[in-house]
Amino acid sequence: KTLLRYFLLCNNQSGPLEHALIHYGASSGLIYTEVRKEFPVIEEIPFDSIRKRMTTLHRTPNGYLAITKGAPEFILANCHSYLDKDGSTRPLTHTMRHRLNEQIENYTANALRVIALGFCLHKSRPDNNSLESHLVFLGMAGLIDPPRPEAYAAVKSCQHAGIRPIMITGDHIDTAVAIARDLGILTDDTRAITGSQLSEMSDEEFAKVFKEISVYARVQPEHKTRIVSAWRKAGYVTAMTGDGVNDAPSIKSADIGVGMGITGTDVTKNVADMVLADDNFATIVAAVEEGRRIYDNIRKSIQFLLSSNLSEVISIFVSTMMGFTILLPIHLLWINLITDAFPALALGMEKGEADIMKRKPRSSNEGIFAGGMGFDCAYQGIMLAGVTLVSYFVGHYLESGRWEIVDSLDGMTMAFITLAMAEIFHSFNMRTQHASIFSVQGHNVYLYGSMIFSWVLSTGIVYMPVISDMFKFQHISFEEYVVAMGMAFSVIPIVEIVKFIQRKMRHQA
Repeated sequence: KTLLRYFLLCNNQSGPLEHALIHYGASSGLIYTEVRKEFPVIEEIPFDSIRKRMTTLHRTPNGYLAITKGAPEFILANCHSYLDKDGSTRPLTHTMRHRLNEQIENYTANALRVIALGFCLHKSRPDNNSLESHLVFLGMAGLIDPPRPEAYAAVKSCQHAGIRPIMITGDHIDTAVAIARDLGILTDDTRAITGSQLSEMSDEEFAKVFKEISVYARVQPEHKTRIVSAWRKAGYVTAMTGDGVNDAPSIKSADIGVGMGITGTDVTKNVADMVLADDNFATIVAAVEEGRRIYDNIRKSIQFLLSSNLSEVISIFVSTMMGFTILLPIHLLWINLITDAFPALALGMEKGEADIMKRKPRSSNEGIFAGGMGFDCAYQGIMLAGVTLVSYFVGHYLESGRWEIVDSLDGMTMAFITLAMAEIFHSFNMRTQHASIFSVQGHNVYLYGSMIFSWVLSTGIVYMPVISDMFKFQHISFEEYVVAMGMAFSVIPIVEIVKFIQRKMRHQA
């Protein structure tokens, strides 16, 4: 139990690895607090990402015990002997080093994080310069830190969404490679390098090969910033995650800095753009999906409002030029307050579309009207205005039996019903910009509610005696009402036909 006891002595509970050693010690009958009480720490050199090791100094009856634990290659480099099974100290020969390195490679190839430990017993208190020299190699431990089950699906979602996950770690390269291959981050088309290999590359050399690299192991803080800068210079949007103080520069240099809420330091959280409350990579992917959904819904609401308002402008302009009144100002105010506002708000509650995480990321320079949205607003506004104008003339014809351009209360009432309900039906078209609305999964109860609410109110003001007089509406016949509703509903098949043609054209292109 000497190795485990020394692992507990050289342990400040600063991370998951240290806690794992403490739990393992407890299962073997070694209680962390009792071991540390027996040989209290009188000096400590904490772990950092550059040195890759930590050292503690303890006073014992036989002298001063210095214990160093850390990355095996750094520990072995400072060891000149090792403790044999019989407790005797033997020289660390080239053959023994080779055997130990083989064992390390065996552990790391199986995705184990390997931590080694060496010690030295001093007769008098050593200075800091000699604390980590002339160590006796005692042993090493392999700890499994498997990815969370949801990480596999999260990585695949990233790749489908056009997001490239890059692993940057302080672990041994073999450990990093094993985990990255398991997750699907490292493929046959990409490779892994160490921080030292990165240091040997000039900026020009790195700029040529950085896209081929998916895994960086044994990195230093400056390496992380260099990696982020390379991707940003190439025009990519970067997101960097981290938890330590040394991660702060790279997190700040990325377009989106992500700090860890549980294990992250205050420095990291302060420079981050967002903080993960659960330290879970899958949460980042969920945030990307939610962000895409919100952006989609904003576009849907804008497209709906612009096309609806454009139809009102066109209808008023055409009727004015032809010399008749299609709608009064109070009618337009009602439509804007009721049949425009509520469906627009309901579209903001729309769930994400089925292919939302299968699209490529949009360009950061892309405007709100990209992807044909400008054309869609224009033709849909013209379409809504067209059915409204047709409804006006049909209303006058059903009233008088003549096709003529004159002011008509029946025509105005039918035009109001048609435009108000056409915008409601059109809001269902906006549930998806390109796909058929009949392929949309799930239901938007808010949109259903806004439709019923607007339909009841808009029909009510036409037929309620006092209110209809205030709005100057005619009590149109049931036949006229059905025709107006039918013309309003026609916007759905019209938009479906246009969407079908657009899909065919994009597929051929």
